[in-house]
Amino acid sequence: MKKIEAIIKPFKLDDVREALGEIGVNGMTVSEVKGFGRQKGHTELYRGAEYMVDFLPKAKLEIVVANEDVERCVQTIMDTAQTGKIGDGKIFITDVERVIRIRTGEEDNDAI
Repeated sequence: MKKIEAIIKPFKLDDVREALGEIGVNGMTVSEVKGFGRQKGHTELYRGAEYMVDFLPKAKLEIVVANEDVERCVQTIMDTAQTGKIGDGKIFITDVERVIRIRTGEEDNDAI
């Protein structure tokens, strides 16, 4: 099993969620996060004063999938979240050793 963490632009969240649902992903965790990469933030004007916004709002999706579903999920996220502009985000893929559904005690693939 693998855990896919995707940091995307917030306005792409609904599109990505729907696209993942269409390929059979039936659960995910979403968090509102802030951060920056190469984008390094930007400047904004507020009441005539310019100030630097270092951390930009992003959405973080976390899904755990079977090994054979990883590439399809990653490609779906990339196809849906990409705008072609700086700040589209990143995808991180890590191994998951064990998953347990608390309610039933099911484990691993049965639990996801």
